[in-house]
Formats: sequence, structure tokens, C-alpha cells
Amino acid sequence: MRGDLLAVGLTLHAAVNARLLRASVPATRPTTVVVPARDEATHIAACVRAALAAGADQVVVVDDGSADGTAAAVPTDDRVRVLAGSAPPDGWLGKPWACTQGAAVATGEVLVFLDADVVLHALPGLPDGLALVSPYPRLVARPPLARLVQPLLRWSWLTFLPLRLAETSPRPSLSAAGGQLLVVDAAAYRAVGGHAAVRSRVVEDVELLKAFKRRGFRGVVVDGREVATCTMYDTNRAVVDGWAKSLPAALGPLGSVAVPAVLTAAYVLPWLRRSPVGMAAGIAGRLVADPSPAAVTQPLSVLAFDVLVAVAWWRRVRGTTRWKGRPV
Repeated sequence: MRGDLLAVGLTLHAAVNARLLRASVPATRPTTVVVPARDEATHIAACVRAALAAGADQVVVVDDGSADGTAAAVPTDDRVRVLAGSAPPDGWLGKPWACTQGAAVATGEVLVFLDADVVLHALPGLPDGLALVSPYPRLVARPPLARLVQPLLRWSWLTFLPLRLAETSPRPSLSAAGGQLLVVDAAAYRAVGGHAAVRSRVVEDVELLKAFKRRGFRGVVVDGREVATCTMYDTNRAVVDGWAKSLPAALGPLGSVAVPAVLTAAYVLPWLRRSPVGMAAGIAGRLVADPSPAAVTQPLSVLAFDVLVAVAWWRRVRGTTRWKGRPV
């Protein structure tokens, strides 16, 4: 019964959040798009062409040690600059270092950090008063495992993060962001130290927003479904590797126990008990974030998430966590 009430409460919170969610605003200032790219030959051309078509003043592609010809696949244009990225220095992870190299040559007043598997449909900007926004794109999930777990990303922050409080509060703990697409004020970015402030952080997106908040800047996640689409993973193996990389850092040891326990109680146990209230609340909560028939898979999605948490920590303990050929 408690699980049913928890599911109902979380669904109501998600519904309120969905109404409060800011829409992305169009760019109004000179904008540089920075694309860190490692082995992204299959995605980079579409990514860069879309950024140019959306109106980017400059696109900087940082070829982060690719072995698949990523740099050669970048379209030629006067607005595009391709950098041969150097290996990360000691203490740096690959993506923060690639972003740092791209930002160093950026000329825009606004920087858009864009993963290579993201296709822009419009160039996002910054609302007045915000120095960082994360327009959360529409996620395209192809492998079966991705279709199960990727919708949990948008659902999670809509369900658990009080958006208006997160926007106005200086507390770093009230932060959510998606590294696929980040929009930052260039001056504020440099004032906080840029990606150097999060050089060793696996979830550098959320940590960057926390760094902004510590310096007195404001930022928040916004609705980016009409702004961009993102195909994060092409295979089930990539889904496992990606989630295993991020989950221990995102949840921490305590959260890696508490979060699966809470989600299982709220979204799996009602199905095992055949509780109509809990089952309906779980589906309704997913529909708020993901209005598709796939919402009925919520209990299976949570179970898959539970397994991914276990796999992530198994790899972490054994020291076998890797992403794109690099240890994490």
C-alpha cells in the first residue's frame, strides 16, 4: 500500500513539473557549437550540417583521438573548424578535456556543447537570468534495452526534481542536466573555470551546473524535444557500457542501494500485488514524460535499471569500467 501511495505522489509531482517545465528559447546572440567527437564517423556529418542549418555562427569539432576517420567525415564549411584533440592530461577525463579544447577557440558569446549523436532542429539560446540551460532532447531509442531504459532519463528528473526550486535555489544538490546538449553563457563559463572545474567528473554535465551555482549563476533543465533529437546508443552493449560508466558517479554508494529500492517498491511491487492504484499510477507517471504505449513497460524498465546498477558497481569494483576504449 505504501508503494501505491508513493507512486501516486510521484506521479502528481511529475504532472506539476511538466506544467512548470520551461520551453527552450531561440538563440539571439553569436553562438559557437562545440562538438567533442570520439569515433563518431557515422554521426558527425549529420550533427554538423544540422548545427549549421540551425544558424550556428561557428562549429568547432574536437576529434578526440578517433580511429574511425571522424575528422574526415566533417563537412567543409567556412564556419566549421576541426581540431585534432590531444590526449587527456593526468587527472582529466576525455570529454571534459575535449570540451575545454573546443571552448578555447570558440568566438561566440554563447557556447552550445553538443554530442555528435545529436541533431539540432533549432539553435537554442539562454533565457534572461540564466547562465546555463540544458535543453533535454527527444531521445531516439533503437536497441531493445535502450527502449526500456532511455525513457527513464527524462522521467527521472521530471519525477524527482522540483524544477522551479531547482532554478531559483543556489543549492548545487538541486541540479539536473544532460550532457548531450548544454547551452552556457561564455563569460560565465570562463568565470567558473570551464570544464577544468569538472575535469575528473564522469557526470560532468550535472557537475558543471553545480559549479555554476557555486559561483552564483543560475541554470536549469528545459524542454528540448522540439530543439533536437539524440540517438545515444546503437547497440545493447553500448547501452550497458554507457549506463555502467555513469551510474556509480550519479548515484553514489548509498543512492545505488536506496534508489533501486524506492523505484522497485513504487513501480514493480504494485504489479506483483496486482494493485490497480499502484499500476495505474506507475503508467500515468511514465505517460507524463513519455506519452507512448511504451509507458506500460515501466516495471520492466525499473527492473532493467536495477540490473544496470548492479552491473555498474560490479565493473567499478573490478576496475573494468571503460568508455570508448578508455578506463573510467
